[in-house]
Amino acid sequence: MELTREIYWNVGHGSTTLVPMYILTLTAVVVLLRVFVVRIKIYKQGKPVERFDQRSVRIIAMLKAVLLQSKVIRVKGPGLAHGLFFWSFFLLFLGTCLIVVQADFTDLFFGIKFLKGNFYLLFSVVLDLAGLVAIAMLGGLLARRYIVRPEGLESKPDDVIMHGLLFAILISGFVIEGARMAVTEMGTSLAFWSPVGLVFAKVLAGYGEETLRSLHSTTWWFHLLLVMAFIVAIPFTKFKHIFTTSFNSLFADLGPTGKLVSLDLEDEEVESFGASKITDLTWKDIFDTDACTQCKRCQDRCPAHNTDKPLSPMKLINQLGEVAFNNPEESLLEACEKDAIWSCTTCRACQDICPAAIEHVNKIVDMRRNLVLMEGEFPGEEVMSAMENTEVNGNPLGIGYASRGEWAEGLGVKTLAEDPEVDILYFVGCYASFDQRNIKIATAFIKLCQAAGIKVGILGKEEKCCGEPMRKMGNEYLYQTLAAENIELIKGYGVKQIVTSCPHCFNTLDKDYRDLDFDIPVLNYTVYLQQLLQNGQLKLKSEELSCTYHDSCYLGRHNNIYDAPRQLIEAAGGKIVEMDKIRSEAFCCSAGGGRIMAEESIGSRINIKRVEMAVETGAPTLLSNCPFCLTMFEDGVKGADVEGKLIARDISEILLERL
Repeated sequence: MELTREIYWNVGHGSTTLVPMYILTLTAVVVLLRVFVVRIKIYKQGKPVERFDQRSVRIIAMLKAVLLQSKVIRVKGPGLAHGLFFWSFFLLFLGTCLIVVQADFTDLFFGIKFLKGNFYLLFSVVLDLAGLVAIAMLGGLLARRYIVRPEGLESKPDDVIMHGLLFAILISGFVIEGARMAVTEMGTSLAFWSPVGLVFAKVLAGYGEETLRSLHSTTWWFHLLLVMAFIVAIPFTKFKHIFTTSFNSLFADLGPTGKLVSLDLEDEEVESFGASKITDLTWKDIFDTDACTQCKRCQDRCPAHNTDKPLSPMKLINQLGEVAFNNPEESLLEACEKDAIWSCTTCRACQDICPAAIEHVNKIVDMRRNLVLMEGEFPGEEVMSAMENTEVNGNPLGIGYASRGEWAEGLGVKTLAEDPEVDILYFVGCYASFDQRNIKIATAFIKLCQAAGIKVGILGKEEKCCGEPMRKMGNEYLYQTLAAENIELIKGYGVKQIVTSCPHCFNTLDKDYRDLDFDIPVLNYTVYLQQLLQNGQLKLKSEELSCTYHDSCYLGRHNNIYDAPRQLIEAAGGKIVEMDKIRSEAFCCSAGGGRIMAEESIGSRINIKRVEMAVETGAPTLLSNCPFCLTMFEDGVKGADVEGKLIARDISEILLERL
């Protein structure tokens, strides 16, 4: 085995090559670091934001995302291929590190070898198979990119160069191993522990020892130079995501999920609100643009992009990056196009699937804030009218505030002004207060609570819009005004528990209001009713119903509530036929992000596309738990011309029928 040790170690790690090898390696690393130091200066154009708290939590999250590829493999096919390639290459990296440690340190200085015996055999076969898997997965990913070519997957010249370097690194590694084995291991049992290397060895076996030693030495140096070239090229290509994506998982927003940053509108030193320049964004926002892998997962999930709107979350992030790195004086609003900015439904489908922890929604809302607060610009007259209606009457529908509680007449429910001693405050919301279709939902909830022995109170004409649609449309001032009035009112009554039937109200009261000194517990009505059902307070009879269920974005992706609604449906006898896109992958109804106030005038209609998905299940009933969703689905049923095939209903309605 002396010859094995000599040819395997000394060609790359002998006294005559040790110094130049480490000089090359150090040079490559220095170049890499210098480039990233320059990029850090660009990140610092952004405003400060705290992303260094809870360090242990962040480090664990980063290690999980990187080492387990937990976000990457969520997309089967290319995600798993990438994961297998990463794990294989990572094993090869670890193996190389072990070789360096033994050859250049433990063996060279202390004569200690740990790569021997059974451990060496395992080491050999694992690295051989890892190299084979890496080559196979890299080939598959290249075939997908250049032969299959999924729509929207963009390729650049640096993709070819970097993938070519990776291929050359892997193949040259096996050539080195094959040359060594052809001299030292052919015909021995040891050769079978390097199955891929053995194939290369057999190909090279006809050459003489001197030729093989020369091939081994030359290829080793070529292999080293390829590795150095790859390292140096990383920051100049999208392969920089090896570092930036990893660190972006470390800097990820730890929650609450989907919560926006509140603006200090009283700060006299602030000259402009929202984002119109790259310096208006945070350093994390700019770092996001460098972490993007251009995998197009966000684009594939985006309901706006999938209905021919001009919004691609991926392209928007890259447009912001172009401004940050190449033209920092350019207007973000012009670079990203206003129609694209207004098209977002804030459904978070893009952020949920992003393997790079990029935060798309807050950037879009910040640009909307600048358009609204600084330019007085809205996506349409109907949105401006809804804002004005809210300022006057406390709701975007333009109905007098005095009639807000009329829907509850005859139900035996009192306002808190009449009787503040209640079990729960039902925060009704605008649509359930004024829209005739959604009033049925509010009525059903009251009757279900009464059947369970729960005393419910409402605010009646004192309640105002929670402000969520206005905030997501960029009108932070109107949102904070409404929120402050609602908070003062609710706290004044000493409310102990709030329940809402609108996921948008729920998300706003439970998360956004916390910035405004609001600490009262808030539940969505599906969770509350499911608790009553579990406690035996709510009793239902089971009547079979074939249905499909839509996960609303603000209950699902924003709050991770998927099971409670389904448990209620099943308890009522519902047989759910799931749609193609469900749970975290659910397709938006189109009404989020304040779009409930706006006409959908570009591309095809999102709600019709979702209704068509429901029709494909064959179920006659489409159930939801959101007034926005119900409204959009009833319009979508008409727009898709499937009346008679599908009816949209709320979960509370089928529960009421089964009391």
